[in-house]
Amino acid sequence: MDNTHTHPHDMAGQRPGAPIRAGIPEHGRIPKYYAVKTRVAALLDELGEGGALPAERELATRFEVSRETVRQALRELLLEGRLRRMGRGTVVAGPKLEQPLSLASYTEGVRRQGRRPGRALIGLDRLPCPDGLAPDLGVTPGEPVWHMERVLLADDERVGLESTYVAVARVPSLDAEFAPDSSFYGYLRERLGISFGDADERLETVLATPREALLIGTPPALPMLLIHRVSRDTEGRPLERVRSLYRGDRFSFTTHLSGGDQSRG
Repeated sequence: MDNTHTHPHDMAGQRPGAPIRAGIPEHGRIPKYYAVKTRVAALLDELGEGGALPAERELATRFEVSRETVRQALRELLLEGRLRRMGRGTVVAGPKLEQPLSLASYTEGVRRQGRRPGRALIGLDRLPCPDGLAPDLGVTPGEPVWHMERVLLADDERVGLESTYVAVARVPSLDAEFAPDSSFYGYLRERLGISFGDADERLETVLATPREALLIGTPPALPMLLIHRVSRDTEGRPLERVRSLYRGDRFSFTTHLSGGDQSRG
């Protein structure tokens, strides 16, 4: 017999795919802020994307709790990407951008979701290749490499930060020919005839540094998704090393697993 008892707040604000008893401990008692959070989450569904959330004072009165309790609930919803700040107020955020873990570029991934991709150049520098970077780019230490840093945009919203290293020998005219607000992969393919063959990626969660948070426009405490990528062309030659930092409240990542991958369990 199933002795599970559904708590009255179990399904409030429930998102598809969430655990049935999301956030509810076995003893059935939940923190007051979490009860408020589930009620606010249900309110977000009623308001819809872009809807303005009532002020903290009004929510505290409505739910008969302190403003600090409301504030804690809203902090979690902000971190989860359910809410976003707009001016001095808070509005309901749209769905997260789904970025495939594939050789497709950021530009292609964002366009597939009907959003307008963009990048804003922070800097493009030519420097001697450090020892630790040389094997990834297939060069000897000291050879010239490009370092390009750009803010990632989606419909003019800052959503990430990308740092790309590539050997000058592979793309000698990057500073003169490449439009920094466009796709680097598109430039390689269309102007230089270079196609990507394969890549190794590592994904982890981090907190942005103060500089990164300032460039992306987020609080330093906001969790970020960090992807390290080392790419090779179709001939297996090293091509680029990229460090991409994405806002954890605005991105999720997807991939396809085939039946041949049966290492789990």
